[in-house]
Amino acid sequence: MMKLFRYLRPYRLLIVFVFILVFLQSMSDLYLPTLMADIVNDGIVNGDIPYIWKIGGFMLIFALGGAICSIFASYLSSKVAGGFGKNLRSRVFSHVQHFSLQEFDKLGTASLITRTTNDITQIQQVLTMMLRMMISAPMMCIGGIIMAVSKDAKLSLVIVVVIPVLVGAVAIIATKGLPLFKAMQVKLDKLNRVLRENLTGIRVVRSFNRIEHEQKRFDEANFDLTQTAIKVNKIMAAMMPIMMLVMNFATIAIVYFGGIRISNGHMQVGDLMAFIQYAMQIMFSLVMVSIIFVMVPRAAASAARINEVLAMEPQITDPVQTETIKHERGFLEFRDVTFSYPGAEHPAISGISFHAEPGETTAIIGGTGSGKSTLLSLIPRFYDVEKGSVLVDGVDVRQMSQETLRAKIGFVPQKAVLFTGTIMDNIRYGKEDATDEEVRKAAEIAQAAEFIATMKDGYESKIAQGGNNVSGGQKQRLSIARALVRNPEIYVFDDSFSALDFKTDSKLRTALKDVTEQSTVLIVAQRVSTVMNADRIIVLEEGKIAGIGNHHELMDTCDVYREIVSSQLSEEESA
Repeated sequence: MMKLFRYLRPYRLLIVFVFILVFLQSMSDLYLPTLMADIVNDGIVNGDIPYIWKIGGFMLIFALGGAICSIFASYLSSKVAGGFGKNLRSRVFSHVQHFSLQEFDKLGTASLITRTTNDITQIQQVLTMMLRMMISAPMMCIGGIIMAVSKDAKLSLVIVVVIPVLVGAVAIIATKGLPLFKAMQVKLDKLNRVLRENLTGIRVVRSFNRIEHEQKRFDEANFDLTQTAIKVNKIMAAMMPIMMLVMNFATIAIVYFGGIRISNGHMQVGDLMAFIQYAMQIMFSLVMVSIIFVMVPRAAASAARINEVLAMEPQITDPVQTETIKHERGFLEFRDVTFSYPGAEHPAISGISFHAEPGETTAIIGGTGSGKSTLLSLIPRFYDVEKGSVLVDGVDVRQMSQETLRAKIGFVPQKAVLFTGTIMDNIRYGKEDATDEEVRKAAEIAQAAEFIATMKDGYESKIAQGGNNVSGGQKQRLSIARALVRNPEIYVFDDSFSALDFKTDSKLRTALKDVTEQSTVLIVAQRVSTVMNADRIIVLEEGKIAGIGNHHELMDTCDVYREIVSSQLSEEESA
């Protein structure tokens, strides 16, 4: 957890003020019992009313000053902890933005969400307490011991006996609680994952009548987390009764032995009252420490999880020096490319070699799992190749900055993704400074203008989370418009026409020809009708190229392509 405290540097001055205020509050609390002892010993015993009023006034002033210091210390500590949480969340989010898909696959989306929210909140809460108690608890303990010894050194032996008992109890309970707190965070990840899957897949859940199954999955994850929480809370709940028991027995011992010393004339009544107060302050300071020990193990587990994210270095990074462009705009080449997913037994694609030039349309077709989407993912460096190289404009993509590379590409993913906001915002996501006219033109080419016009607010119509208020085909067309608005060098369509009807598909491909004359176009598709007019068709089978050529060439030379065509088209249509 100490590693994360470096994010407190902007708040160093505020932290100093908090410590000063807590110090003053603690000094006030420590001095009050002495003033009370003076009132009893010198005022009440002697019947000196003016003295009682005088010392009572001092007590009121010190109590009021301590209260003011406490209020301001609470305010500043909350401000520091809140700022720390904000900065840490921003740092984690910024760091995660640089992760490749391999890091996302390793950690998991649900876990990253929990770490960015719940885990940081745990640390923030503990920090608020620590800022108050880090100075207060040691001062009250040490100061209380000093003041108690000053009142009666021999009676202080009671405290000497009690403190090790309390410290031992706190240590044992904290040791047993730490592993359970770590387990709780892992189980919270699992619960979050189940909940997220259920909410995002609610349509599938309902369509297959799997509501009871999902309820059972959630109940199991929830029960598992609850049982661990109950177990750890049982352990932590034992702390306070133990503390109170020890404190009460300590009070009995102090009163008993203190009474004997008073009767022998070795101690005054006021000093005994002050001694009891100091003993309580010492005990309560240890209670404050125990509360920290309740919170710190869970925060430590959370800190370890956050540090794991921050320590994880993205496998895909920008080179120190980037190479200059060697070829014309939009030139793409694969040179003997092989790629395997982490932990996979066999490569997803192997020995892939081809080139694509501006003004050409290169289509990729093949069966499910043949490596089509994997191949496209290598172009914008979502993953890095294992062997061989991918070149854009004659430069290996690993020798270009990711920002420069991706600025050249208009990528339309297999699963259309929209963001909350307006239609205009979603299309402009591809080009932040796009004019309204550019947005409308992109929508027209993507065949989206017609359905946008039927919506109540047109381009200002709101898109719900995940685009749930538009159909699958509408989402695809908006996703295509988002790529078109940036006018990139290379268009990458990863099965982006699957939800379109044949008429819309045909109109869209016709419109694309006019705007992509100066760009390279790569299309992954399942439909032969979508790819048969491409300049080049690459047929993939089990991650390898089974054939390259145009439609007619492949009909003569490639058995795999002929099988795909015959399964979709009649002889007249395929001719």
